[in-house]
Parts: sequence; C-alpha cells; structure tokens
Amino acid sequence: MHALGVNRSYLRAWPERAITANALARFEGGVAQRLEGHPIAYLIGQREFWSRSFIVTPGVLIPRPASELLVEQALRLLPDQQPAELLDLGTGSGALGITLAAERPNISVTAIDHSAEALEVARQNAERMAPNNIRFILSNWLEDCDPTNPFDLIVSNPPYISDQDPHLTQGDLRFEPRSALASGEDGLDALRIIIREAKDYLKPEGSLLLEHGYRQASTVATLLQQFGYRDITHAKDLEGHWRCTMARYATPLT
Repeated sequence: MHALGVNRSYLRAWPERAITANALARFEGGVAQRLEGHPIAYLIGQREFWSRSFIVTPGVLIPRPASELLVEQALRLLPDQQPAELLDLGTGSGALGITLAAERPNISVTAIDHSAEALEVARQNAERMAPNNIRFILSNWLEDCDPTNPFDLIVSNPPYISDQDPHLTQGDLRFEPRSALASGEDGLDALRIIIREAKDYLKPEGSLLLEHGYRQASTVATLLQQFGYRDITHAKDLEGHWRCTMARYATPLT
C-alpha cells in the first residue's frame, strides 16, 4: 500500500494490475531496510494510535498500544464537555496530548518536549487532528513552563528503561531515540524529576498520570508518597502488567 500510494480497498479491487517499476523499487527498498531491522512505522512514516494515524519519524518514539492505557485513564479524569487544563509532558509525536485534545474538545492542552524535531512532528499531527486546542513548548521537562498557569492533569510517558538494558540493542529499539527510551542506571531518572517538580504545576487536587515499566509501580508509588501525593492507584495494560500510576496532589495547609 505504501509503495503504491493506495489504500487496502484498491489492492482488493484491482489484484490483476501490474506494479510499476518505480513502485517495485520503493517496495524492494523498504523490504531491504526492514531486513536490516528498521521499524515499519519509520519506513512508511506513520503508526496508528487510538484509531488515528500519526506521522512518525526516526526523531520520535513510535506510539505503542500499551500507551493507550494512559488515554483511557486520562479520559476518566476529564469529564466530557467540561473545560480543563492538561499538560502532556514529553509529547514526542503528540500521540497522547493530541488524542486527548481530539476526544475532549473543551480542554486546553499544552504539549512539551525537549526536542525541536519532535515538536515539529507533533505540530504536523495536531494540524490534522486537533488544530484548535493544543499549544507546544520547547522545554527540558518543566524548565520553561509557567507555574502561575497550573494544570488540572499532567500526563507523561517518559523514558523509563535502564541505560544498561540489553533490549536497547535489539529489535525496533535500536532505531528509536535513546533519549525517549532510557533514563539512568535504574530507568527512573526522568520519573524522579517529573514527580518532584510536577506538584508545583498542578492546581489544588490536580492529578499526575504516569506510564512506567512493568516492574516500577511500587517504586513510583513510594516516590509519589515521599513528595506528598495521595490517592495513588495503578492500572494494568492488556498484558496484565502494572503500566501506569495515578496520584493527586493536595496543597499543604499553611
């Protein structure tokens, strides 16, 4: 389909049509790259997420089905037809923030990433799916975010793999941005930063929603408790792993 520039129905409607030399060259070139391990999402420049087609490039993490759990949990925290301020921290391709902006048109979404290349991809995706209620900020986590404009919900799928994890040298991970995958010796460096700083950017009773590794739920809960979060809950992905954690932050009484 990608080599021909057609949809699936075309292939079924015209199975007898001969492929052109240029299309054949594109197809064979793609097969050769795939044999070297290049992810199909990068070869065709898109990946489906929450039934929408997102542009992806080698400069952004490929959206994964497991991260749709974050969307499910976020939608439960964002009542339909009700205004809210949401922050997508480390937006990458924009899959999380844009999906939520499209599903909840009454909310305002801010999407942050440290990569200008990633933000450009996210902007392209937003133009196609949620052009009116999302803005983008180039920032290393919350460094350039304004704490005087806090959020009802902060959602993040940060890097959470150990720098030493052997999977980083295998499969699709070899071709994805290392900074979007790995975070320190135990994989928790980014999560520590977010948990420590996010409370200063949440409205009273605001919520923090994090994706993490399947063995990190208890450690993430401990970190949240240390920084004063409460109502900590976890959710499992389709494989039955604890994949995301939610918590609220109550401003201490003075």
